[in-house]
Amino acid sequence: MGGLVAWAKLDPAAKVTFEGAPTGQGAVFTWAGNDEVGEGRMTLTESRPDDYIKIDVAFVRPMEGASTSEFALKPEGDQTLVTWATTGHNNFIGKAFCLFVDPDKMLGGYLEKGLAQMKTVVEAGAGN
Repeated sequence: MGGLVAWAKLDPAAKVTFEGAPTGQGAVFTWAGNDEVGEGRMTLTESRPDDYIKIDVAFVRPMEGASTSEFALKPEGDQTLVTWATTGHNNFIGKAFCLFVDPDKMLGGYLEKGLAQMKTVVEAGAGN
């Protein structure tokens, strides 16, 4: 979610579509953009409001692959601790790519920006 905002800024002209359920489990987001954004599909596979979200991601280009992102939400006083975990399996080409490029260094900045943007949006909405 916050990561979507970070990625969207890389290609404001990317084509996006929403399918399936309008919210919650079964909601689908697809995108197709420039070489930085690539193309793929995200499907919300589990949603427990104020607790947990699970999203399956299928990448089409620049490299085929799949991953799962999980967001765990834990209330802590007047704040919420968000834990964002992403897991996936690499094919041979993906494994070879990771020998030369550290995925944490490549994507970590986008995830941090996404969490910061998520925080800004949530805090702005809390005042309404």
